[in-house]
Amino acid sequence: MLCVFAVAGRAETFRVASFHADLARKGPGLLLRDILKGDEQVEAVAEVIARVRPDLLLLLDVDFDLEERALAALTARVAAAGHRFEHVFTRRPNSGRATDLDLDGDGRRGGAGDAQGFGRFAGEGGMAVLSRWPIGEVTDLSGLIWGELPWAMYPEVDKRPFPSPEAKAVQRLSSVGHWVVPVETPGGQVTLAAFHATPPVFDGPEDRNGKRNHDEIMLWRHWMDGALGPAPDGRFIILGDANLDPVDGEGLKQAIVGLLGDVRLQDPKPTSAGAIAEANPEHKGNPALDTVNWPGPDPGNLRVDYVLPSADLRVRAAGVFWPAPGEDGHALAREASRHRLVWVDLDF
Repeated sequence: MLCVFAVAGRAETFRVASFHADLARKGPGLLLRDILKGDEQVEAVAEVIARVRPDLLLLLDVDFDLEERALAALTARVAAAGHRFEHVFTRRPNSGRATDLDLDGDGRRGGAGDAQGFGRFAGEGGMAVLSRWPIGEVTDLSGLIWGELPWAMYPEVDKRPFPSPEAKAVQRLSSVGHWVVPVETPGGQVTLAAFHATPPVFDGPEDRNGKRNHDEIMLWRHWMDGALGPAPDGRFIILGDANLDPVDGEGLKQAIVGLLGDVRLQDPKPTSAGAIAEANPEHKGNPALDTVNWPGPDPGNLRVDYVLPSADLRVRAAGVFWPAPGEDGHALAREASRHRLVWVDLDF
């Protein structure tokens, strides 16, 4: 359940969090505009982060700009709300990265679906790592070509690549990004394996998005195997938005079920009172584990956001910032994002 955030008692632990913050806007520069004018949703995002006070935070769905002005302004708002990050890493995402091909198979070029990841402009809906401690040299796996991976479930129609062999030759696997981010904590190096997968919907019978979502999640198991370079040596945490619930909703469930059951990882199963209070009665999964509040029974509330430490880390506590109706912070969480911030406390 949701805990009281008493930071003074956490001297021997550190807090890692993932937050899909719904900070993507409809055009370049609009996020910076909203931050500077004190937009209520942006202020709510900053307040949620300041209340939870993570030491390491993966921030998702935040627009990227080349000079990182929006991210600098946002971290300043978080600091004004009471929590400071000394180190930040971001990089241009695949979302909105234009190509000159029809990648989504709609017969046209130049649309949001023809970018390497769905996006109306360069940098839409990117990622960032915010840290209290120094960030080392990042390995960016976002450039991997999907169809070249030997384990890929690349879509086909009539035994031909969908939508074309030309598209298969350039289509990256990562819809937003996959980063391996080493952080030098006071207790030694911890590596963040950060990602944001595509929703497994909004496609046709070829199941392009469903298969891509599956392979974006599966990438981390192959990374742990050493198939994408050196296998992780030491403590690590896989975190981000998988856009896939292990029980409810659409998608190829074996991907997230396999990741959650991998013996090299542990699932802290963070819960919240708010998720229980707003559960969809027709869903089969444990509603306490849900992390996003989508309208209606379809898709409804699902567990799609994860913080999964390696098995050699000791979990002390875990939760989701989702207060129940009537509790302090309930309206704040709703204002900030449809997703809820997920956090895990670990031993140094």
